[in-house]
Amino acid sequence: MQMKTRTLAALAVAGLAAGLASAQSPKSATQSIEEYRAMLADGNPAELFEAKGESLWKHKRGPKNASLEQCDLGKGPGVVKGAFVELPRFFADTGKVQDLESRLVTCMERLQGLDAAEIAKTPFGRGEMANVTALATWIAAESKGLAFNLPQSHAQERVAYEAGKRIFFMRGGTHDFSCASCHGEEGKRIRLQDLPNLTKNPGDGVGFAAWPAYRVSNGQMWSMQLRLNDCYRQQRFPYPEFGSDALTALSTYLGVNAKGAKSAAPTIKR
Repeated sequence: MQMKTRTLAALAVAGLAAGLASAQSPKSATQSIEEYRAMLADGNPAELFEAKGESLWKHKRGPKNASLEQCDLGKGPGVVKGAFVELPRFFADTGKVQDLESRLVTCMERLQGLDAAEIAKTPFGRGEMANVTALATWIAAESKGLAFNLPQSHAQERVAYEAGKRIFFMRGGTHDFSCASCHGEEGKRIRLQDLPNLTKNPGDGVGFAAWPAYRVSNGQMWSMQLRLNDCYRQQRFPYPEFGSDALTALSTYLGVNAKGAKSAAPTIKR
């Protein structure tokens, strides 16, 4: 009888332990990464780049000793709030569709007298290119929480979208990859991270709505163009030139697909 009682007690303890283990099931990798990002977001180093970008916008620089406060980002000279979530878009003064970074370089050349060609040749993170990234970070922050709504009224904007769509699905390189290989359907992941489906609105602060972002792994601020360049690297393609029509078209495709998503940029990434 005593042995039976001990056996029943042991079974009860084992059952209780199993119940607790079930109630405290391990977190998924996605949940753990999101918690990690949430902890890092408190004091995101991107704030330092925001401050630098705002200073660069207002500070008089270049051969013309002028600020960028009359730069037209699509909503009129000097208007910053809301501009980020409507780019890329067509600009009549350049006769082409431009994303935020290429538009900033246009303003830096026209208003401040800086050499746009030289800036375009400068590696990311250096010289005036680092300033472009800081400016883009601040401008993006001024539209945080606003919904993306890229214009498609101009014929060139629609052409950019269709060109971007073709680029997104184009396979090539030594690994026969396309953008769609990673971001063309639901349920894909790389390493421990889920990959958003960028053929549609992937949600607030995901995909296009998350860049510029601070990369913790290398301590760098990454603009959208640099992020796309890294995708080309992973496809084993040559890097596109800064401000290339291919990058603008791809950004247009992603941005239009993100319609309604609220911008979270600048964010923080692993």
